[in-house]
Amino acid sequence: MQIDIFTQVIVPVVGGLGIFMLGLEFMSNGIQNLAVNKMRALLAKIAGTPIKGVMAGTFITGVIQSSTAMTVMVVGLVNAGVIGLRPAISVIMGANIGTTLGNGLIALPLGPLGLFLAGIFALIYIFGKTDKVKNIALACMGFALIFYGLNLMTGGLRPLRAMPEVMSVISSLRADSYLGLLYCVLIAAGITAMIHSSSATIGIVMGLGAAGILDWKTAVAFSLGADLGTTITSWMASLNLTKNAKRAAYAHISFNIIGVAVTIPLFFVSMDVLSWAMQWFGGDPGQPVIVNGKETFPLIPVAIGLYSTFFNIFNAALLFPFVGVFERVLMKVGATATDEAEDYSQPRFLTPGAAGDPATAVPAVQRETGRYLEAALKFLDIAKGKPDAPDKIEEHYAAIDILNREIRSYTSGMFQPDLPYTRADLVASLIEEEDYTASLGETLYQIARRIERQPFGTSGRELVDGIVDQVADAMRAIVPIDQPNPPVTAEAAPRVALLPELRERCLRLGAELPWTERGAILALLGSAERAYFLIERIDAERRSVSRVVPVAASSQQTREAGDFGTAAVPA
Repeated sequence: MQIDIFTQVIVPVVGGLGIFMLGLEFMSNGIQNLAVNKMRALLAKIAGTPIKGVMAGTFITGVIQSSTAMTVMVVGLVNAGVIGLRPAISVIMGANIGTTLGNGLIALPLGPLGLFLAGIFALIYIFGKTDKVKNIALACMGFALIFYGLNLMTGGLRPLRAMPEVMSVISSLRADSYLGLLYCVLIAAGITAMIHSSSATIGIVMGLGAAGILDWKTAVAFSLGADLGTTITSWMASLNLTKNAKRAAYAHISFNIIGVAVTIPLFFVSMDVLSWAMQWFGGDPGQPVIVNGKETFPLIPVAIGLYSTFFNIFNAALLFPFVGVFERVLMKVGATATDEAEDYSQPRFLTPGAAGDPATAVPAVQRETGRYLEAALKFLDIAKGKPDAPDKIEEHYAAIDILNREIRSYTSGMFQPDLPYTRADLVASLIEEEDYTASLGETLYQIARRIERQPFGTSGRELVDGIVDQVADAMRAIVPIDQPNPPVTAEAAPRVALLPELRERCLRLGAELPWTERGAILALLGSAERAYFLIERIDAERRSVSRVVPVAASSQQTREAGDFGTAAVPA
């Protein structure tokens, strides 16, 4: 029988692949629009230990149906300092497990019914009135298109069995030896790396298997390679990010390489186990079924989905005990002398569970607030171009923003039921001080960012350095936080009185100062004025309520006394 390659093979295969990948995109986008912000917040909240990380990664990936999106999200959270490297490693392990749910769903034999369901949900999407309804419809439409696209691919690939030229090439791709197995794994990894979707590769392999182009063991071997190739996306996402973000991507790559390396020697044994397990899922995957007079292999997609699930669970169980080892090894990757710089995203003095004891909590909060101010002061080092200043201003800003949120959360936890007024007044004052310090940090960040973005000539640079020096001098009134007698006053009025002189110099420079530089300098004067008033307000807040802690040995005695002792915390 003569085969029309274009209409019988190319059109349904290319069209089916496009519809399949479009379905994946729709489903992922719909679910992520509904839940990704909540999932990100949940991940940042609960992924504190390796076990919780694996559970969070499995659950969230199962919900958003994209291990690629999940690993990219993890890399981004590590880059922002929201989660550390160790929990990120465990989350990526869980993501590998969670993505197997999608592979199992793809194996469901819905076939042409997918087009009917896609049409229904498309109408709901078009006529939906709310974003929630539209996103649900988009996810369901994508889910249905996955099956229709897979059905089209299977139908388009089936005629290839009647073409000796094609079958002679395909027959060389057989996982009947270790060399052939390795060849299949590498080809699948390369395809997945190019299209950035292990689910798409597995969908193609399922279509080839269901059409009888690939025998079931070879199809399973290709799915193993898809798990290896999917690591390329998280690596690409980390290229321009922090070293820890890169290390999280390297962890993803390491897991899958090690998992594949361990699984390949056990592959043929695992095929015997899989063949036995398939008794509970329909029987022999290599046994053809005649549908409408055509031979098909509907159990091969089921076998692929089952094996993919087993592989990722086995891999996570195998490597989970070595999370700490992975962290220690990865921390050495790309390590340089600059890595010794302090990580301001992590609190140093806030002891978990100690917020109820003012003897410990109050000085801890003050010291941590002092750290925040010291970190904020580094924005002026960036503005001055000092060699020991942080390299990336946005990264430094993200780090101290995280620190400020940690301080506020810890201080809020100091409020206890039936808290005496004096203690509540102190806690409230600490929170207000933290708010002013956060505003000051934001102001210094704006100064540094404006100077970094605007090149200045000689005249302009002289004015800018004068502004920065004055702000740095004012910061000496509150930094460091434990100085008993600050070398300068925190009063804003004398410093604000000097700003009109700088403004007049700026305006009188005329043509020497381009208008872009002039505008930036005038904006810097406004930021400097805000910084002066915030410094004065922080100092006043520290003096408004006495920073004292109880001298009683136990927190129980402190609660019974209902007040504080006489030991003062340095301010």
